[in-house]
Amino acid sequence: MKLSKLLSSLGISSGFQEAEVSDIVYDSRKVKPDCLFVCLRGSASDGHRYAADAARAGACVIVAEEPVEAPGAQVLLTGDTKTALALLSAAFFGNPAERELKVIGITGTKGKTTTAYMVHSILESAGHKAGVMGTIGVLIGDEVTALENTTPASYEVQKHLRRMADAGCEYCVMEASSIGLKDQRVAGIPFEVGVFTNFSEDHIGGVEHRDMQEYLESKAKLFSMCKTGVVNLDDDNVEGILKGHTCKVKTYGFGQAAQLRGADCRHLTRPGFLGIAFEVAGELAFTAEVGIPGRFNAYNALAAIACCHVLGIPVEAMKQGVSRVKVKGRVEPVPVPGNYTLLLDYAHNAVSMENLLATLREYEPKRLICMFGAGGNRPKVRRYEMGEMSGRLADLSVLTADNSRFENVLDIIEDIKTGIHKTAGKYVEIPDRREAIRWCLEHAQDGDIIVLAGKGHEDYQEIEGVKRPFDERVVIQEILREMKEKQA
Repeated sequence: MKLSKLLSSLGISSGFQEAEVSDIVYDSRKVKPDCLFVCLRGSASDGHRYAADAARAGACVIVAEEPVEAPGAQVLLTGDTKTALALLSAAFFGNPAERELKVIGITGTKGKTTTAYMVHSILESAGHKAGVMGTIGVLIGDEVTALENTTPASYEVQKHLRRMADAGCEYCVMEASSIGLKDQRVAGIPFEVGVFTNFSEDHIGGVEHRDMQEYLESKAKLFSMCKTGVVNLDDDNVEGILKGHTCKVKTYGFGQAAQLRGADCRHLTRPGFLGIAFEVAGELAFTAEVGIPGRFNAYNALAAIACCHVLGIPVEAMKQGVSRVKVKGRVEPVPVPGNYTLLLDYAHNAVSMENLLATLREYEPKRLICMFGAGGNRPKVRRYEMGEMSGRLADLSVLTADNSRFENVLDIIEDIKTGIHKTAGKYVEIPDRREAIRWCLEHAQDGDIIVLAGKGHEDYQEIEGVKRPFDERVVIQEILREMKEKQA
């Protein structure tokens, strides 16, 4: 692409020599001939230090915030290279969010992934092709591409938006993380709708947010970037989220003041299925039945319904979308031949495990069985807390491996037991995760709810530095086939 066309996105029309740019790069190790290199300041390194290396490797243009030595390359200065990378990348990929896609951004401490998949399910039920970008990866059709971050670098964001547009998508549903908003990874995207789910303490300290105020302000940025903001009026921090907003506002919640209200939330249960139902009132009136358990998912469904109401989606598609939705690794049901319920979930710390098990307790299972492990080379206190939580809330804990990394799985299990021993909870130890799953399936009883926690959407186990294929959905089906053959 012509350099002049790229720089027009930054409002630069003079002071440079025209050139043909082959690509945009922000990692000096990936520089290619005739590319444009953007110097980014990060928590661990500063791209300005590698400008000369980038020039020697063939970069023809360097975009920086301060003068740098870059023999043979043009150096162009800008006040903020993170924003510059976002705008340059959008231009490089043909501005798909401006010209071809309607982008929906979802922010909040919890519920982003589930709400995104609910919006996606509603849109697809209405006949609109949509993609998703977030924690589970980039979903286009049936294909999922893994991402390193919930909201990836702006170059990757624009590359995947381009892929969605080329695949015929009308919409992109994107998880807009606080870090992504803070670091300008979605700068320049004209969001059609911004959705706020909820706000609580998370991502504070280290390389993330300085304090809760910065965390809140980062999320609030979305509402000066979207046409309409859909916000949870029941959340105590909604005023802070809307501070300085420039969008129209649509509210949802279970309180009477919301424009779109939920009421009469109740459980739905049958073998192999756990869900919730609630009444939608206010600007719409219908009964919503959601194929995922938990009152918090009533909030997620109400957020998705409010978002799609703004987009003009018919009620029938909303009803179908929330009833059919499946989120990989988020209380995901797995079909089994017995009269019990088997679920997969990503819960991998005490808070998420408490939320998961307390929710499943509400469905009054004959037994609640929780199979889990803990990550190696991570704080031991997390293992103690998870053990205590499962010991307190589950009828039986099945202790096994997760991503043990460079630790011995038996040592990790001993740490988990330290927490369990603070309770009267029963447990069994089966270090091999495949064999632990087999044990759960072989010992399942009518009316049980069995949850395999910790892996969720992951399709690997990391052991001694190697990621080995391990998709629990595949493993379960293999074991069920073996059990059936043994009975035949």
